[in-house]
Amino acid sequence: MKPIFTDEQLVIQLSESSKRAFEEVYNRYWYKLFCIAYHQTASKEEAEELVHDLFESLWNRRAESNIKHLSSYLVISMKYLITNHVKSKITWRRYQEYVLLNKMQEISSTEENIEFNDLSEAIDKAMKKLPEKTSRVFQLSRFENQSVKNIAKELHISEKAVEYHITRSLKILKDNLSIYQSDN
Repeated sequence: MKPIFTDEQLVIQLSESSKRAFEEVYNRYWYKLFCIAYHQTASKEEAEELVHDLFESLWNRRAESNIKHLSSYLVISMKYLITNHVKSKITWRRYQEYVLLNKMQEISSTEENIEFNDLSEAIDKAMKKLPEKTSRVFQLSRFENQSVKNIAKELHISEKAVEYHITRSLKILKDNLSIYQSDN
């Protein structure tokens, strides 16, 4: 059956707000545009939404549009809509990945801070279990990076005594901090 109106006639009637002309354009081109959109999106729902958006835009811009070839206009418009849709999906996906990555880093950072604070508290408790001189030797050795010789001189004890206190403190700390040791 031959169409009642040519595309050119439909464009003129459409610009005059003819609902019947709009329905005819819709019925004539809906399936073709749907196939183009579906081929690009692989989603029936997205394809239907894009076709709907295209026809909504066509109706809203009917008075101002200057369409020469209706079929070409609709196909090119659909391709632009698809391109913009894909770009927005990529941008949204990147945004979601960015948010997820930041959230993971925030959680990781928070966990590291908690673990560090827990470890610091455990070290403080373990250090309090050490005899005063052993604790002082350990602090000078490990926290102030002083040599055995300098510690011996400062505390007026032998170098052998310094080594004994360091060994003793390491053993006590190791026993008290065993839950913080990793298998790596």
